[in-house]
Amino acid sequence: MSVTVSFRIPRELKERMDVFKGEVNWSDEVRKFVEAKVAELEKKRLLEKIDKILEDLPELPQGTVVKLLREDRDSH
Repeated sequence: MSVTVSFRIPRELKERMDVFKGEVNWSDEVRKFVEAKVAELEKKRLLEKIDKILEDLPELPQGTVVKLLREDRDSH
């Protein structure tokens, strides 16, 4: 199910858009733009949440990751 969303644009812009009425489906173009913008903002918000989680994690002493990797490799 879809809903209708309306917004205002300057009359001059609408007149310029009308020149391309037969070539461009403006509703489809606006829909694609909004979908892309929402996806971009969702990704940004998710990355901000991940950054916040990573900030709250304690730092490991230097060399811990190398030590754990070596232990894992040697255990096989």
